[in-house]
Amino acid sequence: MTTALMDGIARVVISEAEIARRVRELGREISADYRAGAAKDPRGRPLLVVGILKGAMPFMADLVRAMDIPLEYDFMAVSSYGNGTSPGEVRILKDLDCAIGRRDVLVVEDIVDTGHTLQHILAGLSARGPASLRVCTLLDKPHRREVEVPVDYVGFVLPENLFVVGYGLDYAEVYRNLPFVGVLKPEYIRDA
Repeated sequence: MTTALMDGIARVVISEAEIARRVRELGREISADYRAGAAKDPRGRPLLVVGILKGAMPFMADLVRAMDIPLEYDFMAVSSYGNGTSPGEVRILKDLDCAIGRRDVLVVEDIVDTGHTLQHILAGLSARGPASLRVCTLLDKPHRREVEVPVDYVGFVLPENLFVVGYGLDYAEVYRNLPFVGVLKPEYIRDA
């Protein structure tokens, strides 16, 4: 890892090894659940894994490789436009390329914080009539939740309100390629 990229990191919160271990565990758990009884698509189509861009991409790539069931995947990109301190309008920037009616769908997120964005995504997907709709997130901040949203699979719970980067999470589109989750030094965060 380059020194310039590492200079901004105050500390590692979740190591590369911890992430790899937990992703393998989640892959086994999700695979077992879908083999054992998630709703079955009447046409026999495999599970559809939906990654929320851009942050979930590294997590989802590792997660689907840790799953040993038939699956397909697709992506959505969303953005929340607020005033910086409160949630604003959630907009779909890229929608799914495939239909999800009567399909088992697993949404993969990088982090669930207030719940507003995920609530919007789930409402839109639910209206399309999937057979089942579940959520897997790498990181969960339940203490920051403003709206209740179902989170079926959680990689790690962040017990404190940390601004984290790495493994898909960014600050100003940088740091996504770190192999771990870390805290950014305060002097590296510019006022918005």
